[in-house]
Amino acid sequence: MSDNGSAGDGKSGRATASEEAALSERLRALGTKLDKAEAEAKQQAKVEVAKSGGMQGMGFALRVASEFASGVLVGAGLGWLIDRWLGTSPWGLIGLLLLGFAAGVLNVLRAVGKVAQPEERVKPRSGK
Repeated sequence: MSDNGSAGDGKSGRATASEEAALSERLRALGTKLDKAEAEAKQQAKVEVAKSGGMQGMGFALRVASEFASGVLVGAGLGWLIDRWLGTSPWGLIGLLLLGFAAGVLNVLRAVGKVAQPEERVKPRSGK
């Protein structure tokens, strides 16, 4: 009965060395493939971040524009309604249009973060 790779066999040293060489080669090839896959994954992640960053900016720009436009349109609409109801044309429209413009600018500044939100301004300080 013969046992391949047994200690009494003179071939075990040579087979082990060739097996070691083959395993080393496979390990090196696997390492190369893993490095390549990792580099591709990092590149894909950069592309995804770049894509989403542009869309986030576009979303923020649309939000800021709608904040401003809604302030102006609501002011103009209320001014027009007051003029129709009270017969003070065009003074209600002009006054509330300007007020709507100011409210739109304030909404834009709040959205950008240049002006604090109302609830943050009235918080009592913890030191007092």
